[in-house]
Amino acid sequence: MEIQQKENGNTGMFFIEQAGKNLAKMVYTWAGDDRIMIEHTAVDNNLKGQGAGKELVAKSVAFAREKNITIVPVCSFAKSIFNKTKEYEDVL
Repeated sequence: MEIQQKENGNTGMFFIEQAGKNLAKMVYTWAGDDRIMIEHTAVDNNLKGQGAGKELVAKSVAFAREKNITIVPVCSFAKSIFNKTKEYEDVL
């Protein structure tokens, strides 16, 4: 799964697209210069059970580490992944 990213002003998203169709996305909002808030995660039924949501969270963690920023997981799915994955504590 190739995860892409795009930003438009203070909002952005990580997403998986196949054949021109957005099959999974994680939407975030910048909260200042050093923090993003994960607002929403959605995965199409075609990708359910394949770990797409977890991959989106992993990509957000890599992004946070690269930019030296923190993440506030507002989305219940993202929050549950962060709670279960101790390796991600450094970006919270």
